[in-house]
Amino acid sequence: MSYQINIGSAKVLVVDDEPEITDIVQTFLDEAGYQVLVENSPKNAIEVARNFQPDIILLDIMMPEVDGYDICKGLKEDPQFASTPIIFLTGKDRSDDMGRSFKSGGDMFIKKPFSCERLLEIINIVLLSTGRH
Repeated sequence: MSYQINIGSAKVLVVDDEPEITDIVQTFLDEAGYQVLVENSPKNAIEVARNFQPDIILLDIMMPEVDGYDICKGLKEDPQFASTPIIFLTGKDRSDDMGRSFKSGGDMFIKKPFSCERLLEIINIVLLSTGRH
């Protein structure tokens, strides 16, 4: 079963402090037809988002200096990003972390490790459900 949809020029911002992860995700999403920008410094995430204007954001939770919850909260408080879907990618698994993800404004929570195919399926579903494809 193929999860490829007509995504046009959907833009994805990937924020994770681990280049090994962002390289894999970027390569896979590039091949799927997305415009992908990676940011490995959490301190720069909000500014990069403002400049890139993503349709969807993939955001790690556990990062140095600024965690994903704070980045998500900062983005969602900005009217420019209030409706931009944010998917947390995380090694965390506890239900309170999932609850905190949603309370900070996240739309989905994907546990690492994940398959790129599953990630693509979720991105497509979120983009379709929000009309951002």
